[in-house]
Amino acid sequence: MFDAKKLLEQFLGSQIPGVGGSVRERAGGAIQMAKDNPWKAGALATAVLGTKTGRNIAGNVATIGGIAAVAGLGYLAYKNYQSGQSPQAAPQPAPNASQPVALPPPDSAFSLESPQLSNDFALTLIRAMIAAAKADGHIDDVERANIMEKVQTADLGSEAEAFLRNEIANPVDIDELVAAARTEEQKVELYTATRLTINPDTRAERGYLDLLAGRLGLPDALLDHIDATVTSHKISL
Repeated sequence: MFDAKKLLEQFLGSQIPGVGGSVRERAGGAIQMAKDNPWKAGALATAVLGTKTGRNIAGNVATIGGIAAVAGLGYLAYKNYQSGQSPQAAPQPAPNASQPVALPPPDSAFSLESPQLSNDFALTLIRAMIAAAKADGHIDDVERANIMEKVQTADLGSEAEAFLRNEIANPVDIDELVAAARTEEQKVELYTATRLTINPDTRAERGYLDLLAGRLGLPDALLDHIDATVTSHKISL
């Protein structure tokens, strides 16, 4: 089995070439690279999710970085929800801010070291993002061939390529995705990963998000917090 966590890092564009220095400096450099060349900033996301979604993903993770985009935003939304804040009252960063979201503390179930964030669940998060990208029906046979041509240039290995090929080509089993999220924190992360991928500006995308939310059974107030938190960290490229 390939390393799904590493693939998720590559998928979300956290391993950006030529961006070094402090966390703040890396974030600022990543934002500029995302604006200048979204393909380099989020190679797999841009290839698999399409131009519009890929560019948005590149912008989102530029200030957060890799798998922390899911865990950090999920944790922030969950914390604000538990504190009883309204989504509108939750602290929001300045537009296009270069300050990354703080990582969850080590003792949190959202921590990057948590046993809940297993290799299998990292696969689930990737599958959830690909499923969300297909919600508007834009991936046809020609687009699949184009996607796989770009994926092959990333040299991910045969297993990872075969996994992506299968996920892109076949219908999603939403019940299987939901069943893989066994804890409330995992459900939050699954919905957060999906919301990162989708800008619900079409009926199909909005319908898919609503369907997933219903299957996950998360409280409406928590869903509102996730939506507000992800939206507040969008970056216009």
